[in-house]
Amino acid sequence: MSIKEFVQKFYKSDALIDSEILKTYLHPEVIIEWNSTKGFIQLDYNAIVELTNELSRAYVRSKVRISHILAEDDLVSVRYSHYVKTIENPREEMLLAHFSTIWQIKDDKLYRGYQMSQFS
Repeated sequence: MSIKEFVQKFYKSDALIDSEILKTYLHPEVIIEWNSTKGFIQLDYNAIVELTNELSRAYVRSKVRISHILAEDDLVSVRYSHYVKTIENPREEMLLAHFSTIWQIKDDKLYRGYQMSQFS
């Protein structure tokens, strides 16, 4: 599987709301540097897993729609929109945010992430 296919598989899975699935994609030394509308956040392995656990408490479904994905060497750049369904209203899909992320892959895992996001 190419690194591009690996990243696509990650976003098509339930990894963003299921920490057990997420752990299969993360390198033990993963770091995400995230520039969000709330400011800069740096997340390590444990913080990423905890964020996923928080999302799973709020959302029953998560869906990513990728608009652009490019790969070169050990890097994959992906632009996507993240949609969710809340526990309170599981029939309505709502746009959570738009993201642009560059992933560095190491040992067939997500190793470094450089991410920007904007709430919808």
